[in-house]
Amino acid sequence: MTKRLLATGGLLLAAASLHAQTIDDGIMMKKKALCTGFVYGHDSWTDYWEGTLKRANGNVGTVSTDTVSWMGTYGVSDRINVVAMLPYVSTHASGGTLHGQKGLQDLTLAAKLRAFSLADDRLRAFVVASYSVPVSDYVPDLFPLSLGMASQHLSGRGTLNYRTAGGWYANATAAYTWRDNVTLDRPSYFTDGQLFLTDQVQMPNTFGYAVSLGFVRGRLQAPVSYTQQNTLGGGDIRRQDAPFISNRMNFKRVDALVMYTVPHANGLALRAQAARVIDGRNVGQSTTVMAGLMYTLHF
Repeated sequence: MTKRLLATGGLLLAAASLHAQTIDDGIMMKKKALCTGFVYGHDSWTDYWEGTLKRANGNVGTVSTDTVSWMGTYGVSDRINVVAMLPYVSTHASGGTLHGQKGLQDLTLAAKLRAFSLADDRLRAFVVASYSVPVSDYVPDLFPLSLGMASQHLSGRGTLNYRTAGGWYANATAAYTWRDNVTLDRPSYFTDGQLFLTDQVQMPNTFGYAVSLGFVRGRLQAPVSYTQQNTLGGGDIRRQDAPFISNRMNFKRVDALVMYTVPHANGLALRAQAARVIDGRNVGQSTTVMAGLMYTLHF
């Protein structure tokens, strides 16, 4: 319901030398360049969708998540980048008796390849493979306050990026994510109108896409994006019940980001980002704000 329910393996926010570089954009790190840093994020929601019914729940009040993520991107070559991210997550509910959780979530590793470029390098195509795995023994069966899904994720992604001579660009990306089973600390569970006499939960896969428009020139980058995720299976939250880990979690989200490289700071970049879920199914209508510092080293 917060970001941990919206992610399919972690939101990678690693930055390039002058501009943001993520697994779903059209920017690459140069060979033997490393960008690393930390991003802080705060996510909160009060209203959520119980299936398709939008409602509030006084038993939990406002659910908030604070995240501090380490991230890094390294240019193996001008065509191949590797990306890593590890978040520390803290959850909290303003109402009710549920206690939040704190701890490391999932480690995400990704490899990004520039497949080809055309039109004097204005049109670029990229393919990305990413893998996420839990790194701590957190409890997944505590939605909406769990740290994550405790499921291994494997994603394949394709991206097209086009830039104009004036600095404007458009980006389109799509990804399919395979999710491994989750093991619960109980011998049975009920979901989607069925009783399952097992501790193994089969997680539905997901498909998502995003489109963005932005401007990049000199030290400044400023894109706006629209993202949609669809879960390929799973049931809805039962009326007056807590969400379950394999629920169908769909969302539509808008994002805005600004990143600026500080003059005379030897590769230090500042970034600020905001996101809002505008529609969904079995997710919270969350608002997220993020800020971070990234630093680039050239070997």
